[in-house]
Amino acid sequence: MQVPPALSGPAAPVGTVHLVGAGPGDPDLLTLRAARLVMNASLIVHDGLVDPRILAMARAGARLVSVAKSRSRHTMKQEAINALLVSEALAGHDVVRLKGGDPFVFGRGGEEAEACRAAGVPVSVVPGISSALGASAAAQIPLTHRDHASIVSFVAGQCKGLSDQDWSGLAGTGRTLVIFMGLATAAQISEKLMADGLAPDVPVAVIEKATRSDMRVLRSPLAGLADLVTREKVASPALIVIGAVAGIEDGVPDHTICTLALEAQQ
Repeated sequence: MQVPPALSGPAAPVGTVHLVGAGPGDPDLLTLRAARLVMNASLIVHDGLVDPRILAMARAGARLVSVAKSRSRHTMKQEAINALLVSEALAGHDVVRLKGGDPFVFGRGGEEAEACRAAGVPVSVVPGISSALGASAAAQIPLTHRDHASIVSFVAGQCKGLSDQDWSGLAGTGRTLVIFMGLATAAQISEKLMADGLAPDVPVAVIEKATRSDMRVLRSPLAGLADLVTREKVASPALIVIGAVAGIEDGVPDHTICTLALEAQQ
């Protein structure tokens, strides 16, 4: 019996999606594996928070696809990003999905990994320095300190239903609260925390463009957070650190700085 010829050739190999953390900004803070993947990639799908100097490391001819998001504008919806990663991998292309910070800390890396696995696409994850850790270290603000904080909490400041979320116990004595994406809701954040019993003069640090040449570290009492963000025209990316550690400057805790600043506003 003669075997009929195959109707089609062998299936094309499926590519791998690499979810890569680009760290807080400075290219020197990339992991070695992340740097190698960026320099060798033929396709990089990147967020808007990735420093241009990191994108400049890509090889000549590499495709760079921006899927930048902002509060008011999304270049591409998350579902479309998932579909892009899957389709490119199924076409046989390895994809570097480059994200600011760490891909699994408010980076939607978990959603993208799920979409890839559901489509039979291999996924690798390359951790990055989370902006919470990188920004605070660059500002010389220890998130933990034997005298001031033994608990750290990370929250997203732009989630829907912010006022309905239960933040009780996340900030206060012995605790540090780190808020991602909180510039636009700074007023609601401070009001929410004070309504939950946090003192108005608790130190706050806002770290703008961490690890970059134009980085700024701005300090205020909790009650003055919204005014600080508006007055100083703080721009994204920025991180908000709340707690006693935010009053540490040059290695010395100074709660008086924020107390005096609060009195000056009254």
